[in-house]
Amino acid sequence: MRPLTEDELRKALVNATRDERERLELPHDFPILEWDHLDFLAWRDPTTRSRGYVVAELGGEPTGIVLRASGSVQGGSAMCNICHSMQPGNQVAMFTARRTGDAGDRGDSVGTYVCADLTCHENVRIAGPLAPSEVRASVDRRIDGTRHRLESFVERVASAA
Repeated sequence: MRPLTEDELRKALVNATRDERERLELPHDFPILEWDHLDFLAWRDPTTRSRGYVVAELGGEPTGIVLRASGSVQGGSAMCNICHSMQPGNQVAMFTARRTGDAGDRGDSVGTYVCADLTCHENVRIAGPLAPSEVRASVDRRIDGTRHRLESFVERVASAA
């Protein structure tokens, strides 16, 4: 992902109101992010835990969305729909995002289950020891799949329907 300034990041949020852009709390590590190692940027708002942000590159342009956490899965285990990681249920939450344009003005939103701390980028890279039949390429496929699924989610929110 190409490096973004704070202004570029705020402007990239396609479903944010002016107030949401102004209230945006950047991730604490924003000044030292290693952009070359990011497929996308995702973080929970440090001051408002029910809010999160995701920024991906769509067509070479940064496109971000504001997310709302609706609560975690109760009991058992659950799978994140972005990184496909199985986790305890309380570590996966339903996130919704208001769509852009007229659809968003009518109250339409898109939702999916995501890692509650929005660390899909790191979680997919955590690979245990390779099994005898597993090759490194399978981990690379997981990384590519995670990026593709996140970009598709952002695109669904950003498309004016």
